[in-house]
Amino acid sequence: MAVWETNPALAEQSDLTVDFASAWRAADKVVYSTTLTAASTATTRLEHHFDPDAVQELKAETTSNLTIGGANLAARAFEAGVVDECQLFVWPMILGGGKPALPAGVRTDLELLDEHRFGNGVVHLRYRVST
Repeated sequence: MAVWETNPALAEQSDLTVDFASAWRAADKVVYSTTLTAASTATTRLEHHFDPDAVQELKAETTSNLTIGGANLAARAFEAGVVDECQLFVWPMILGGGKPALPAGVRTDLELLDEHRFGNGVVHLRYRVST
């Protein structure tokens, strides 16, 4: 994700790409890693262990949305019950492998909040996690 901060060619991209890069640079970030020794981007804090209680504290303290990215970290967040909403982009392509988008062995009921179909066949699904 550091490319959103370090790639000088982003200024020549679409307005949407430039807006995303600007928002990414401005956001406070927490990176969970057992192998990194330091964060490589600004406004980034490194944590070596995922702590659901710390995530709950962040949720209580912030007035903006929190985003969890990465299949493994998202699975841990679902397992810990700290996810309020799930957004998926479904692409019309079969790759035949890779990490699953949702965690195995965790049952979570979802309520569809919104869906949007793009002209290229991609579908965006937005769900609330039912409690």
